[in-house]
Amino acid sequence: MKEGSQLTHAEAGHRYDVFHTDCPARNVVDHVTSRWGIWVLISLRSNDLRFYELRDSIQGISEKMLAQTLRALVQDGLVWREVEPTTPPQVTYGLTEFGQDVGEPVTDLFDRITQRLSPRSPG
Repeated sequence: MKEGSQLTHAEAGHRYDVFHTDCPARNVVDHVTSRWGIWVLISLRSNDLRFYELRDSIQGISEKMLAQTLRALVQDGLVWREVEPTTPPQVTYGLTEFGQDVGEPVTDLFDRITQRLSPRSPG
């Protein structure tokens, strides 16, 4: 069973103003650009992952922060969550179409930064 909602397209000609505190798009922007939101989107860019695989792919994230970040991104419709009714339950996460669309420029930014950095010297 997959969970996740998705923001619907705005009415023709209507744009969100993320500079207003009551803008619904502002929460999504905050979640995507949060300390861990970006890393979740980048980690899920090419593969669906189980919770522990995702945790292991993002060094430094605690289980609590990963769970909170995933909960927000699922609620925003960027990430889907599938629970297999096994014992214990197996939970898999992946990017929705919306998440792939939002994650593409984030991944491009990540790739540009890593390509332009000077090589690290060993040591």
